Amino acid sequence: MSRIPRSHLDAAAVNRPLRGRVAIAGAATYGCGEAPGMDDMTLLVRAAQAAVADAGLSMQDIDGLATCSVNASMWPMPVIEHLGINPTYVDGTMIGGSSFIAHLLPAIRALEAGQCKAVLVCYGSAQRSATFGRKESQAARRFLDPQPYEFPYEPVLPVTAYALAAARHMHEFGTTRTQLAEVAVAARAWAQQNPEAFMRDPLTIEDVLAARPIASPLTVRDCCLVTDGGGAIVLTRAERARDLPRPPVYVLGNATAIWNRQISCMPDLTTTSASQSGAQAFAMAGLKAADMDMAQVYDAFTINTILFLEDLGFCAKGEGGAFVENGGIAPGGRLAVNTNGGGLSCVHPGMYGIFALIEAVRQLRGEAGARQLKRHSTAVVHGNGGTLSSQSTAVLGTTETL
Repeated sequence: MSRIPRSHLDAAAVNRPLRGRVAIAGAATYGCGEAPGMDDMTLLVRAAQAAVADAGLSMQDIDGLATCSVNASMWPMPVIEHLGINPTYVDGTMIGGSSFIAHLLPAIRALEAGQCKAVLVCYGSAQRSATFGRKESQAARRFLDPQPYEFPYEPVLPVTAYALAAARHMHEFGTTRTQLAEVAVAARAWAQQNPEAFMRDPLTIEDVLAARPIASPLTVRDCCLVTDGGGAIVLTRAERARDLPRPPVYVLGNATAIWNRQISCMPDLTTTSASQSGAQAFAMAGLKAADMDMAQVYDAFTINTILFLEDLGFCAKGEGGAFVENGGIAPGGRLAVNTNGGGLSCVHPGMYGIFALIEAVRQLRGEAGARQLKRHSTAVVHGNGGTLSSQSTAVLGTTETL
């Protein structure tokens, strides 16, 4: 399945007229790290309010909504209730952490069709502080999201699944533990330049390798954070975005691909459906990986970054380990990856995709402070959901890319 059918690339060509027709006009985070006393909805609402204000709009201007939750299947309804809006477009698609990137293309179509004028994409989770936290959610999911080929063996999900992919990559391509550790160290180096990042203490390769083992070959420092946080963006048609206060960030391409739910059903543990979503998103944008000034990818575990760099076309399959070596994706490296510190060091409240989008927006606007990249006209943002299950890729750009 690593070869993308011609029909899938043709589908991307069908979306080409939508390239740059919609822009991100507002973006904001709220309560990232620890937010004691707040629940999922409070974090979402405050992030949403901040993003709408950032766009120079009021909540009554919002007539489109895209949101989802790990814990609530009917989540858009209470969100609408709390925000006090009456949307003519609603998307509650839930495919894990990639959802908020997958929400882009349907929203673009709705905006282009005139179904709505401003779409709010939003998320909030108090996973770290809540009484009903990650442990309880995982236990409930055994009944609500059955995985019949894996649950009988009681794996410690999701880390067991990602450890399996890491072990296979090491076996097949000679990827080393040190190379995996490079991903965590690079993320921390970026986080040290980001005052919003949750973990900013120095981190070395030796620290990663000596950290508490979680699932071989991964240690705790190969694993994403457990934090609270809310994030939101506002989408409008491009011509409207140009009249709003913030510099527009245009959606040049977007695609989503799913090949499996359970990792045991992956055709190849070293190739994800990012190879499909990435190819389609780049085809829609008329660009390629080499054209990107940065990559904001879902780094739930260190192996993710290596797999996605390969599958998105930044290096050949099996060469991801060598690509990240010697600070390859750290500040000053060959490619800027996860410039906020990613899920490994900045923020990870259950689902990370919205935060990757927001960091790309900040960089493309030139608003990233000490970590601001000199070249910042293009970005690829990639989301992952489940256990290497859903993959969604977006290509973003500034006005000069139109």
